[in-house]
Amino acid sequence: MLVALFVSSTSTAGRSVMDELRPDGGRRPVSGGPLDGKPFAVGGHEVWCAWEQVRDNKGAPGVDGQSIAAFEERLEDNLYKVWNRMSAGSYFPPPVRAVEIPKAGGGTRTLGVPTIADRVAQTVAANRIVTVTEKFFHADSYGYRPGRGAHDALAVARKRCWDYDWVVEFDIRAFFDSVPHDLVVRAVEALRLPAWVLLYVKRWLTAPVIVPDGEARPRDRGTPQGSAVSPVLANLFLHWAFDAWMGREFPDCPFERYADDGATRTLREVAV
Repeated sequence: MLVALFVSSTSTAGRSVMDELRPDGGRRPVSGGPLDGKPFAVGGHEVWCAWEQVRDNKGAPGVDGQSIAAFEERLEDNLYKVWNRMSAGSYFPPPVRAVEIPKAGGGTRTLGVPTIADRVAQTVAANRIVTVTEKFFHADSYGYRPGRGAHDALAVARKRCWDYDWVVEFDIRAFFDSVPHDLVVRAVEALRLPAWVLLYVKRWLTAPVIVPDGEARPRDRGTPQGSAVSPVLANLFLHWAFDAWMGREFPDCPFERYADDGATRTLREVAV
């Protein structure tokens, strides 16, 4: 199925994607030069794997109204378009659909819902970022990371409650709506990933949001909660803004962080 995925009639570009896949279905490393004259080496199998993640995560349609089932009806064509545009540097994300979700304690949380195709493209980039960030992210960062979750953070917090006298709990207000773009971009630049990753991160950060009344609102800060690339960008920012800072300034105060929520511990009372 992997071999058949990107075959597109007599398309030479389609055959170039096939060069990234071994005939037996195995996968080659994604490193190497551009394919078929494309400026960026985005692997066809990267797009396929990203699609599998998006399909398994499910989710609502974006601004184009296309569901996962509808996207899958023309799967080869749709994934080929994502690969072709990302490889050419001509991928521009559509606006994000804003959805208001009620909070348990009152009020609402705004989620940004990308289109299915954009979710695939974001996942391709997010996977590239994760391969680097997982090598240095803090051991006590638990949110949106492979093999980690809220229950892991709770287990560590429960154990530390017996060892420390004081706890300072925090929740960053409107973090996903207010994180500064320039600092996120600087953090991604420092990863030294292929140029296309940074290019598309910049475009995703500034893609407009379509609010429920139909108005398109530009964005100069924030990364929509609900998108595929936002979690790793949020963790990357908070790694440097909080995790690394805590390790440097308060090495004797362990913490547990789940995205923008967390708790840090100390043996003495602190002023807050």
